[in-house]
Amino acid sequence: MPRDPDDLIHDPEGGMARLVAIMARLRDPQTGCPWDVEQTFATIAPYTIEEAYEVADAIERGAWGELKGELGDLLFQSVFHARMAEEAGLFSFDEVVRAICDKMVARHPHVFGDESRDKSAAQQTLDWERMKAAERAARAETGVLDGVAPGLPALLRAMKLQNRAARVGFDWPSTGEVLDKLVEEARELVEARDRLTPAEQAEEMGDLLFVMANLARHLRIDPEAALRAANAKFIRRFRFIEAALAGQGRRPEDSDLAEMDALWTAAKRAEKQA
Repeated sequence: MPRDPDDLIHDPEGGMARLVAIMARLRDPQTGCPWDVEQTFATIAPYTIEEAYEVADAIERGAWGELKGELGDLLFQSVFHARMAEEAGLFSFDEVVRAICDKMVARHPHVFGDESRDKSAAQQTLDWERMKAAERAARAETGVLDGVAPGLPALLRAMKLQNRAARVGFDWPSTGEVLDKLVEEARELVEARDRLTPAEQAEEMGDLLFVMANLARHLRIDPEAALRAANAKFIRRFRFIEAALAGQGRRPEDSDLAEMDALWTAAKRAEKQA
């Protein structure tokens, strides 16, 4: 006999079924939350991306106490989308779970099937890519770049596009050529900035960033993670400047560039000595 939804919602041991029931109640047009009821796939998608980054941030900081909550927030996003899909007659949460389970079993024949596990991680990655390519072909995605999600963060999508092209030989053979191209694109942007329209300047900047992503790929660096680290470093050092000025009863707007640059250098020196 199915459980009463109210009992399930208030049962701390209700597990996944409890979360699904909570989501259904939140979306109920009569008794739910007006904000949740008004949401669509498009309005929720930015929150989904944000929650994924919150998970990555907690992992990067080693904030294991926060990670549980962040993973829960991300899981809730999946349940939210699945609930909206069920309301639209598209699919249910159970179908989402079934699909990912079937995919994982199919893509790991060396674990769940009769293939040998005696492969390197690199060989298993190649096998994974071959299976993904076969799945794309079954969906009539025959182009090399088909299936790279447009909604990915731009740097990540640039790397995925470049990886796809590299598989068919469209790639610079070494990092040196990428660095040469980087210098070329930077020079073009600087030299042409006074005669280009804003749209043309943006295009040149995009070319430069695309090459930066390619350089990161050749160096096997995650550009998103590298930029997040650079952001964190900037925040850390600028707070050093703010603290130093606050000790004198001043704020950054009471200072000037020369003084703040000197404090920035002091922050760098303090980090190296720590």
